[in-house]
Amino acid sequence: MKKLIHILVSFTILLLLWQGAVSLGHWNQALLPSPVDVGRGFGELISEGTLFTGVKASMYRFFIGYLLAAFAGITLGLVLGWFRNAWSFVNPVVQLVRPISPIAWFPFIVLLFGIGDLPAIIIIFIAAFFPVLLTTVNAVGKVDQTYIKVAKNFGIGQPHLLTKIILPSAFPVIASGLHIALGTAWVFLVAGEMVGAQTGLGFMIIDARNNLRADLLLAGILSIGLIGLVLDSFIGFAEKQLLKRWGIIGGNNVH
Repeated sequence: MKKLIHILVSFTILLLLWQGAVSLGHWNQALLPSPVDVGRGFGELISEGTLFTGVKASMYRFFIGYLLAAFAGITLGLVLGWFRNAWSFVNPVVQLVRPISPIAWFPFIVLLFGIGDLPAIIIIFIAAFFPVLLTTVNAVGKVDQTYIKVAKNFGIGQPHLLTKIILPSAFPVIASGLHIALGTAWVFLVAGEMVGAQTGLGFMIIDARNNLRADLLLAGILSIGLIGLVLDSFIGFAEKQLLKRWGIIGGNNVH
């Protein structure tokens, strides 16, 4: 209840500041529409089905790319984090490729795979993969060696050592990488849809811009922010459920 009050107060303040800027700044409505105008824009997008269609297309691409990146990043990160010598050879290549923006790969991706859902999914995968991989490798290196020694004393070997001991121990750190990857992937999904898609929230924003509809453009931008907030809350909830299941946190310690 307290968290809900915080959200309502912060959003109310944001709307008041927004309305104040429109009223006192004498902005052209075509450049900065009021909250009421954007609310009407939301209603128009919902009544025409445009918002639902855009959200559906974006979420389809996002979940496939993000879940694949999370699975690949955690799996490979556990292996490379455990076999540190192998990571020593792989790390220089990762550090070379990681800073390259996923959008920079877009021309090659389009040439190889064409236009459609697949290029956006690949962009999301690239954006989410490296934060998860690096966080997982780092988390494995920080696992308390006492757990590993006890597991070996009980005769627990691979792959159960990685999945039953190391993964639960490292997961609180891995979860931070999943949060970072989620935000990064969501940003680049929208960017990818602006460049090479005919559906989705990114395309909806570009279409509103081309039609000089600032109200619809802001409605699309706010939709992206709200969905990102919901996704972050969802992954935080899923993280807590996993930690409770593994006995790392108790019900009274969840905040």
